[in-house]
Amino acid sequence: METQPLTPAPKKIILDCDPGHDDAVALLLAHGNPDIELLAVTTVVGNQTLEKVTRNALSVATIAGITGVPFAAGCDRPLVRTIETAPSIHGETGMDGPDQPESTIVLDPRHAVDLIIETVMAHEPGTVTLVPTAGLTNIAMAVRKEPRIVERVKEVVLMGGGYHVGNWSAVAEFNIIIDPEAAHIVFNEKWPVVMVGLDLTHQALATPEIVDRIAAIGTKPAKFVIELMEFFTKTYKDAQGFEYPPVHDPCAVAYVIDATVMTTRKVPVDIELQGKLTLGMTVADFRTPAPDDCHTSVAVDLDHKKFWDLVTDAIVRIGEPDAGAPATMAAGLTAAGGAK
Repeated sequence: METQPLTPAPKKIILDCDPGHDDAVALLLAHGNPDIELLAVTTVVGNQTLEKVTRNALSVATIAGITGVPFAAGCDRPLVRTIETAPSIHGETGMDGPDQPESTIVLDPRHAVDLIIETVMAHEPGTVTLVPTAGLTNIAMAVRKEPRIVERVKEVVLMGGGYHVGNWSAVAEFNIIIDPEAAHIVFNEKWPVVMVGLDLTHQALATPEIVDRIAAIGTKPAKFVIELMEFFTKTYKDAQGFEYPPVHDPCAVAYVIDATVMTTRKVPVDIELQGKLTLGMTVADFRTPAPDDCHTSVAVDLDHKKFWDLVTDAIVRIGEPDAGAPATMAAGLTAAGGAK
C-alpha cells in the first residue's frame, strides 16, 4: 500500500502589531493561510496610540472572522523615549480609509507581554515564531521579564529596519527609530533574528495589477483591503513619493509561510543609539563573511509574484465570514476583560 506524504504541521506564530494598513494585511495573511497557526495577536503603540491600534486590530478580526485567537494590548509607550506616531502615513485613526466595524471581540485580560511569555512557555521549544511588525517594545519587555523565552523561540521574523534604506530619517526605519532601545535588546539576544527591512519591503508594491486581482475576489475582506490600499496609495505618494505603496508587514508573515518568497543574507546587525543623524539605524556589517555564530539575517530580494499570490490566496480562503465560517476555523473567543 502506498503511503501518503505527511503534511507539515502549521507554523505557530505570535503576531505583534500596530494596525496600520499593512499590519491589517499581515493579519489577514496570517489568518487566511493554512500553513500558519496564529496563536495570539498582541498590540503595541506605534502607527498610532495603543488604544487606536488595538481597536483597529479588533476591527480587522471582525472583518476577517478571526475567532479562537486571544488579542491583548501591550505597551502604550516606548521604553525610554516619547511616543511618536505616523498620521502622515496611516491617518488619525491609524487605519484611515475603510469603514471600521465595532468589534464584539473582548480583549484578553493579560498584558501583551505576559501573553507572549505564557504562550511561548506553553509550547515546545523551537516551535513558536515571533512576528513583530511594529516597534519592538513588547518583545523587549517580554525577554527582559522572562529571559528563558530566548532559548524557546524558534526565531524572530520582524518587519523593521533597512540595511541601506531609511524612511523616518535618512538611515532609520520607523519601527526601529520609535524605540531603538527595545530594538537593541531584541537584536542582541542570541535567538535567530530575520530582519525583513525596507530594502525588501520596498519591492512589495501594490501595483494596479495587484489591486485589480484583489478587487476581483469580490468579498467584504477583499473590499476592505482595496479601501486600505486606496488610502495608502495617496499617503505614500504625498509623503514619500511612491507611485504605488509598499506593503511592508505581510512580507514578514510571508517569510514564515515560505522562506523561498525572498532571499536572505546572514550578516551581523546592531542598532545605533547615540548618533544625532543616525539614531535607530540598523547597522549591518557586510565587510567580511558573517561569523559562524552570527544569529541575524537580512532580507534582500522578494519574489513579487509569489508574495502577492500568498496574499490573494489568503483573502480568497477567508471568504465571506458573515456567510458562515469554514469548518477549519477555531471556535469562538472565550477570554474576557481588558488590558492596560
